[in-house]
Amino acid sequence: MNKIIELKNVNKWFDKFQALKEVNLEVNQQEKIVICGPSGSGKSTLIRCINRLEEHQEGEIIVDGKEISENTKDIEKIRAEVGMVFQQFNLFPHLSILDNCTLAPIWVKKMPKKQAEELAMNNLKRVQIADQAKKFPGQLSGGQQQRSALARALCMEPKIMLFDEPTSALDPEMIKEVLDSMVDLAKAGMTMIVVTHEMGFAKEVADNMIFMDEGRIVEKAKTKDFFDNPKSDRTKLFLSQIL
Repeated sequence: MNKIIELKNVNKWFDKFQALKEVNLEVNQQEKIVICGPSGSGKSTLIRCINRLEEHQEGEIIVDGKEISENTKDIEKIRAEVGMVFQQFNLFPHLSILDNCTLAPIWVKKMPKKQAEELAMNNLKRVQIADQAKKFPGQLSGGQQQRSALARALCMEPKIMLFDEPTSALDPEMIKEVLDSMVDLAKAGMTMIVVTHEMGFAKEVADNMIFMDEGRIVEKAKTKDFFDNPKSDRTKLFLSQIL
């Protein structure tokens, strides 16, 4: 298998607080990883470091063969290969859904507008909201907005998708429609790292599970083993509380 993401002894501080402690992780192409753990355990910080939304102070992060550091010249190029969907949808409220999706391909990739619009419509179809393309974010439900954010990320044709608790801001009945779109993406072979508490989704999609606590990876295991036979007492306690 080809490694597409590698973290070696990564440490990250916010002032005196150490958010990541000696994190080591390898992700292969097309692998699906779900990261879970209590809040404040470093999950979101970890994935934000992978596309340099946060800077790590020690260790190495290598994405698609390129090390990410403060000297990285083509950070935009690397970011273009790493799509991200956040808790909050981060859509531009004054732009239509279609324009939200075409903005980055036109500006970052210099794609002709017509081609960007075709790409956007294909991705909106993919997440089943092509009929909402001309609407503005405020006219959509939370689930539709989050699927729009997913389509927007896909318009950069990334090799890797990162998800930071993508359903935590949604009403329960909207969670399924977003998770269904993510399941489809997983089945299509996208490399994915997902921070989530949706364990049903994890069981269906994840190749491997990671449990984090206090900035460390406490346990990494194949999904079935993780749920059926967790090794660490800390993992067992966490699973007993959320399952």
